[in-house]
Amino acid sequence: MNSLDLGKAGKLGFGGAGIGNLYRAIPDGEALATVLAAWDAGIRYFDTAPHYGLGLSEQRLGAVLRDKPRDEFVISTKVGRLLEPSSDGGQDPEGFDVPATTRRVWDFSEKGIRRSIEDSLERLGLDHVDIAYLHDPDVHDLAAGISQGLPALEKLRSEGVVRAIGVGINSAEAALECVEAADLDLVMLAGRYTLLEQPGVPLLDRCVERRTGVVSVGAYNSGLLAQAEVPDNAHYNYDQAPPDVLERARALAAVCRGYGVELPTAALQFPLRHPAVVNVTAGATSPEQVATNAARMQTPVPEELWEALEGVGR
Repeated sequence: MNSLDLGKAGKLGFGGAGIGNLYRAIPDGEALATVLAAWDAGIRYFDTAPHYGLGLSEQRLGAVLRDKPRDEFVISTKVGRLLEPSSDGGQDPEGFDVPATTRRVWDFSEKGIRRSIEDSLERLGLDHVDIAYLHDPDVHDLAAGISQGLPALEKLRSEGVVRAIGVGINSAEAALECVEAADLDLVMLAGRYTLLEQPGVPLLDRCVERRTGVVSVGAYNSGLLAQAEVPDNAHYNYDQAPPDVLERARALAAVCRGYGVELPTAALQFPLRHPAVVNVTAGATSPEQVATNAARMQTPVPEELWEALEGVGR
């Protein structure tokens, strides 16, 4: 990587979507206590985005982190969606339980990206962010992301506005296009390199060659791998898991059980098996969830389990 070694921030990161009221509202006090619990657990990498709760995640994260020594943590946010005032009323239509006082406007231009960073800094109450990811170019316009957004981020990095740049993305194939097109420090890959599925392997192998670090998110595959026993109503890709996927997850859980390891422990640690992966970032909405994730990351996993899991449920 060019100017930032994320590995020094630790193997486990804190994902800020949940404290942006993803799917359900959580009180301010609970959200702030969750961030403090992450800090107390030794987590020093924090990720957020304007998209998360229409800025609420950034506000809550900043409320805690701006009182911490700035050189002791790494923070990333995302660009590509600007927040504009809205008078439509009601609740946010994109999955966050917050009032729709603003609306998201896609903007991959240099001007839009610069404004996005400035707006994020205001919400965070910080003087800089360490990492800026282009958010969801595969969802909006991959060609524009590559031709406009990534060059704009490279320019901001060269100016010292941010220390590192990357993409936050769900598609391993689209991420690979971005890696080939720009000098990226990081790829934040959601759900495409997990214990359950590894379509991201070609991307990760190329990232090793390009010296591009990978931050793995979605290690639990939307909750499917988050419990020792896989329930019938488990979610996968933010929807009800189909029967064949439930069967595959239960096969993985059975192998883990045979080695005295819980499925979510193996799921959280698995991405770090690849040399491209520099951090696994997991969301949380309570101090208890933070403590659980931290304990899972520290739990010893025998090498024999990883060997036994190869090919299971695939």
